[in-house]
Amino acid sequence: MHILQIGPLSAAFNQQLADTYPVTPLWTQSDPAAFLAAEGGRFDAVVTSSRFGLSAAQFGQLPALRAVCSFGVGYDAIDVAAARERGVAVSNTPDVLTDCVADLAFGLVIDVARRLSEADRFVRAGRWEQGGFPLGHRVSGKRLGIVGLGRIGQAIARRAAGFDLEIAYHNRKPAEVDYRFEASLTALAEWADFLVLSCPGGAATHHLVSAEVLEALGPQGILVNVARGSVVDEDALVAALTGGRLGGAGLDVFAAEPQVPEALKTLPNVVLLPHVASATVETRQQMEALVFANLAAYASDRPLVTPV
Repeated sequence: MHILQIGPLSAAFNQQLADTYPVTPLWTQSDPAAFLAAEGGRFDAVVTSSRFGLSAAQFGQLPALRAVCSFGVGYDAIDVAAARERGVAVSNTPDVLTDCVADLAFGLVIDVARRLSEADRFVRAGRWEQGGFPLGHRVSGKRLGIVGLGRIGQAIARRAAGFDLEIAYHNRKPAEVDYRFEASLTALAEWADFLVLSCPGGAATHHLVSAEVLEALGPQGILVNVARGSVVDEDALVAALTGGRLGGAGLDVFAAEPQVPEALKTLPNVVLLPHVASATVETRQQMEALVFANLAAYASDRPLVTPV
């Protein structure tokens, strides 16, 4: 087995991978495309992440590829259709990051509604001595709409139940849960005080949250996105926030990461995070361990542990 690593993960992971298997880091090549054109036939396994992915062009330069082991739950940046067509196994790292992503999603709900980050800036700037801080909004007892009721969405719902929130959700199809299913995303947004996105990225959900959905959520509504930046029409989001037609937003993901629209940085009712929903020591260690478990399964000619 010879592994091609598309992009760097933690220093400890990179070192362990290099100590365990023959591996070539693609990001160290001066011309990655030229390198793959010349050397791509040597690699039968790829290690990547939801950030770096594996494009159709890269697939075409890896004729011997048999397995892709990805760090992260999302796989929209991997050409899964090409993998299936060629019989290439693909794995991700589900479940182990569910709780941390759900924790952060609900943390953003509280942060934006109660204006925690804004209040922190207020104190640090010495403005408390000049007067009191404006009121926030209650979280408990409100209405929470969840877009994408998979593992993470259900974990968010469980946390919301502890705050006595009324819960409804929008999915491709109803799930076997007690929460109310809403087939219309616009209707869900109109009903909700908080709309949390935990759905997959990719073509099927591109700009799912449109200007119409944001208008329905309204000037008191709060949008939280821990899914993918592509799920939201970012231009429409900026327009709704700057125009006062949306109450606030908590965003962990963006359309063109790490670039963030400058307009969002100026808004006090927006909390901006650098895609850190799964970024805890414990969860990242479990994710890395799962990548190695999938590699070990492939190396032993066994099925991948967590195939997509």
